[in-house]
Amino acid sequence: MDYALLARQMRALLEGTGDETASLANASALLNEALGGINWVGFYIAKNGELLLGPFQGKPACVRIPFGAGVCGTAFETNETVRVEDVHEFPGHIACDSASNSEIVIPLRGASGEPVAVLDIDSPHFARFTAVDAKGLEAVAAEIEKAVFAC
Repeated sequence: MDYALLARQMRALLEGTGDETASLANASALLNEALGGINWVGFYIAKNGELLLGPFQGKPACVRIPFGAGVCGTAFETNETVRVEDVHEFPGHIACDSASNSEIVIPLRGASGEPVAVLDIDSPHFARFTAVDAKGLEAVAAEIEKAVFAC
C-alpha cells in the first residue's frame, strides 16, 4: 500500500470542504476503497463525555463508546494509536461485528493536540495491521486532522 499517495489523495479530497460530516463521510469512503482486507472503517467523535458514532463504511456499529472502553476508547484516552492483532484477546473489547478479528484505532487531535475523535478500522483477518500500516495510516489521519479538526 502506498500510504504517501493515499495521504495526498486524502488531502486533495478534503481540501476546502468546510464540513465535518461531509469530510469524514468522504474520508471513510476513500479508506474503504483503498484498503484491502478490511470490513469496517469509520469515525467516533467525542461528544458529551463519550465517543459517538460518526460517518463510516460497513455494517451497522455501536453508537456510543465510553472513554477508556474497548480499543476505540483506549486509543482516545491514551491519545496513542492502538493496533490489535486479535481483538478477542483485548481486555474489554467491544464487539460491534463478530466477524472482526483485528483492529487499528488512531486518535484524531484538535488544534490543542488533545484527541477529539478516533479513526477506527476493523478487519476479518487476524494481524491485518502491521507497524508499517500504523505509520502510514497515522500520516493519512494527520491529513484528516488538518482538514477537519485543526480549526
